[in-house]
Amino acid sequence: MDSSNAAPSSSGQMQQESIQGSRISRLQREHQIQLEDLVLTKHPFETLKFFTLAILQHLKKLAIYAMTQGWSFLLITILSAALGVIVLTVKGPHEKHVDELLRYIRFGLWWIGLGVASSIGLGSGLHTFVLYLGPHIAFFTIKATQCGRVDLKGAPYDTIQLSRAPTWIDKPCQEFGSPLFPQLSNSERFRTPFFSILPQVQLEAVLWGLGTALGELPPYFLSRAAHLSGKNLKALEELNATVDEGSGALSVWLNRLKRWAFSKSQHLNFFTILVLASVPNPLFDLAGMLCGQFSVPFWKFFTATLIGKAAIKTHIQTAFIILVCNNQLVEWVENEFIWILEHIPALSHILPHLMEKLHTAREKFHHQQILPPSNTKVKKWDFSFAFIWNTFVWLMLIGFFNQIITATAQSFVKERQKKEIDALTSNQVFERQPEKLNSVNGIAELKFE
Repeated sequence: MDSSNAAPSSSGQMQQESIQGSRISRLQREHQIQLEDLVLTKHPFETLKFFTLAILQHLKKLAIYAMTQGWSFLLITILSAALGVIVLTVKGPHEKHVDELLRYIRFGLWWIGLGVASSIGLGSGLHTFVLYLGPHIAFFTIKATQCGRVDLKGAPYDTIQLSRAPTWIDKPCQEFGSPLFPQLSNSERFRTPFFSILPQVQLEAVLWGLGTALGELPPYFLSRAAHLSGKNLKALEELNATVDEGSGALSVWLNRLKRWAFSKSQHLNFFTILVLASVPNPLFDLAGMLCGQFSVPFWKFFTATLIGKAAIKTHIQTAFIILVCNNQLVEWVENEFIWILEHIPALSHILPHLMEKLHTAREKFHHQQILPPSNTKVKKWDFSFAFIWNTFVWLMLIGFFNQIITATAQSFVKERQKKEIDALTSNQVFERQPEKLNSVNGIAELKFE
């Protein structure tokens, strides 16, 4: 009789567990759909609401930590904020120094921000090196070879910044003084050394490289969080999808290359990350996500990325632009070309005419550079290429902030969903406990009788 009663009870319990499990599975699917729909383009108000709640939650945690353990940090923050307000509002002889400091801060934030904008979007956005840093280095190199000196900047922050052009770009060379370097043969330009130009553009280049390294952090943390939760990011899942042969040969080749890198990247070490970060290549677009997916330690990933991008890769790109725009390289190639042609009897008689054509083409190239003529006001860039570039950069920055807002809101909602699932699971466990207690009591009573 007892066994017959136990069988239906066990069967009912299994049925109840099955129903409860299906409820949890259904709830998890609903949660996943909610997370996928929680984006600014679909539900802007909901996304902003949860983003605000997440920020308030973090501020609350920070305030609690500061009140309990971080009194010194809180005191330093309050004193720093008060000092900053006093310095910015009170007039006095310190104003020029504050203004200079603010110029340096804007300069640093500008180039770091461009570097960050260049890293986001997994390669889908326009590269700000091509849009800003590359032209800036080219402008300075050409101007230095025109004027025969490198002390063109009024200050280190005298660079292209948003709607403001540098002061030196439209100045005639006479205002800078006499040339400090010898003049090139058969040219109006000067032999400006490479190592004299490099330090003049090195600071903004390194800041840009620092920004590109920082731009790899959001994909790293998102991928790491997804890995810890047992999920893959959509960008990594797409690598495992079937390659569409009709999407173009270059796209197919890049996708296959990234899939190969993905399969080989499960044992990423410091040197491998450093090499990938140092060489301009499309594979490093996924480096942050791959390192996060395979739980590469943060400092190993970030240190290798920072050295590779801010030190090695940046200097490779900067050196390339300087050498291309510097007449020293052109003159060396020209001399080698002349030496080769002089030793070919059939071509030696046309050498003077050919060199004249080359000199004409070179001068025409330099005069048609992006550098504006002296009678043009560069500060008015209305509807120019620079205006379009600025628009693209702002769009990329907006996209970056969109990703931050969306990821923060989804993380907040995911935490709530996890609590809901945990509560449902704990209720299921709690419902089983009385049955076990009753059965134990029944056995005890039976034995007692």
